[in-house]
Amino acid sequence: MTRALVLTSSILGGNSQQLADHFIARAAERDGLDITHRDLVAEELPHLTLPELGSWQVAAEERSDEQRELAARSDALIEELLAHDVLVLAVPLYNLGIPSQMKAWFDRVMRAGVTFRYTENGPQGLVEGKRAVILAARGGQYAGTELDSQTPHLKGMLGLIGIRDVDVVYAEGLALGERQRDAAMGEARQAIDGLVETLA
Repeated sequence: MTRALVLTSSILGGNSQQLADHFIARAAERDGLDITHRDLVAEELPHLTLPELGSWQVAAEERSDEQRELAARSDALIEELLAHDVLVLAVPLYNLGIPSQMKAWFDRVMRAGVTFRYTENGPQGLVEGKRAVILAARGGQYAGTELDSQTPHLKGMLGLIGIRDVDVVYAEGLALGERQRDAAMGEARQAIDGLVETLA
């Protein structure tokens, strides 16, 4: 059984959500694929604070009640990530970056000593044997240009924790007219269909 964790992060419930819904629907048709969906907008995480960050630095048996509660948030998200084989990120492009909701999730799963560690040769990812799929929906056309800071950012964060097998499905030019939108979304859905085939 292959387990996939799907994270959605659109505050508009728009195109990236549609791509995630398509992935989930196709995956449901396949034997051997189990899907967990976490909506980072509906289950919004607060911005990371110093007390929460500090709770991770305290040994579990020495934490105060407040520190245990704060650390439990990150612990649960990391446990969920580790329990899945594939991470699917449905990501709209907001001001050339990722939604703050998704950044708040990454802030809690990127923990030194837990999901990566520092070595003399640089950081080493500790989340091994995982695969990631990025479903990127954009109003303009940015892939392969200097303005696409989002893709390197996501790949960099995934790579830091050890996930380097990453596929990206782009749906771009979605604000450039109905014909362009329909064509781009259609191509993205076809690409998703092909990826689902490789997961089951």
